[in-house]
Amino acid sequence: MRVRKRYGIKEKRFRRVTEALTDTFGMSPEGTKFEVAETDGPEVYLVDGVPVALDTGDGLFPALAGILRFPPSRRYVTVDMGAVAFLANGANVMAPGIVEADPAIREGDAVWVREETHGRPLCVGRALRNGPDMVRGKGVAVETVHYVGDRLWRVFG
Repeated sequence: MRVRKRYGIKEKRFRRVTEALTDTFGMSPEGTKFEVAETDGPEVYLVDGVPVALDTGDGLFPALAGILRFPPSRRYVTVDMGAVAFLANGANVMAPGIVEADPAIREGDAVWVREETHGRPLCVGRALRNGPDMVRGKGVAVETVHYVGDRLWRVFG
């Protein structure tokens, strides 16, 4: 991943992003320096140098570094420890590995995935089924968009 351009933006523009993150995920990113990084992938919103959101063109997703700094309270999917190694390599989230999911998740929603022992974020992605169906289903439940160790993580992580 290559950052083509990185520039500051006004708080008013960034407020739209933070309001979306707050309404959707229960995150409250706060800071003093607001920037956008245009990459050869998604557009990345930063607060004080920490990536908090990704705009992929088809939706706004929280960045893993932003989840670590400003923990969300909604739209989580919890996986067992057996899934961690696969997700760290960019695999999609399979339903048999899911132990819990926010019941408010609907198909097509942006979600974040955490491991069950410490609640650390592993990836973010798009839900392919509703939250309650993830826990008792088979097959792919979440399509991964950003994960620990990917190009975005290495550039900004």
